[in-house]
Amino acid sequence: MENFVNLNELSTSDIQALIERALEFKSGAAQPTQTNHMVANLFFENSTRTHSSFQVAELKMGWQQIMIDPQTSSTKKGESLSDTLKTLGALGVEFAVIRHSLNDWYQPLIAEHSDLMPRLINAGDGNGQHPSQSLLDLVTMYEEFGHFDGLNVRIVGDLAHSRVARSNAEVLQRLGANISFSGPKSWYPADFDQFGIYTELDEGLEDLDVIMFLRVQHERIAEIENTDFSPLSYHFDFGLTQDRYDHLKDTAIIMHPAPVNRDVEIADSLVEAPKSRIFQQMTNGVYARMAILDAVEKD
Repeated sequence: MENFVNLNELSTSDIQALIERALEFKSGAAQPTQTNHMVANLFFENSTRTHSSFQVAELKMGWQQIMIDPQTSSTKKGESLSDTLKTLGALGVEFAVIRHSLNDWYQPLIAEHSDLMPRLINAGDGNGQHPSQSLLDLVTMYEEFGHFDGLNVRIVGDLAHSRVARSNAEVLQRLGANISFSGPKSWYPADFDQFGIYTELDEGLEDLDVIMFLRVQHERIAEIENTDFSPLSYHFDFGLTQDRYDHLKDTAIIMHPAPVNRDVEIADSLVEAPKSRIFQQMTNGVYARMAILDAVEKD
């Protein structure tokens, strides 16, 4: 695994190995106290969980962090991302964790085959992929159920603009889960039919093992949609209300990649309810990202 850019480019056995390694780290597997590895985190889009989680994972792995703020870097002077990364590589940086608004930002960089290019870890690309989030979601589900085959998973919300939805739907289908989607029909991409089926949110709630809600990505939707958006109406139509929560079976779990808009996607009182695993996902994110760093390091 020279680079970690798309979880769905890995074999199912490789994905299973990453999940198990993450859980080993969570169980206290030995970690190096210090290494000579240098890593740069470049986040061209805002992030709290992913950015901080990678930083904590890097600290736990003993990696040395080179702090780069894209907002004050030479990319603001017109330098290409390629030249920025090769500059860092020339200085000895071996790994780069990057979030960028461009879909597949990593493909032309990998195609350069440059010895100066650090190994790349995708922390999110546009509305394309979010492989480390998908991995931590898989870790959370596997920790809960011990398998994926036959799990009934529903992904609800802003499907059109969510890299989490696409990443998770594709990998979960490969692992044998049954996928369904809900949310505003106008935000349902037609190509999601290859992963599962669209259904009304209240249909079959009692059969679900996992229900995952997505943030409404106001920064990516059209201005007129933002103007017409009603948090109250959205919550009533597509959010987790107490009544919907009560229809879920006792063993079902609620997930959300966060940040959560309370009382929009999920009622405020349910964000930390017994069936919720939202903050557990964040904890698992550190161990999932440690497994990613470990795998890339060992290539």
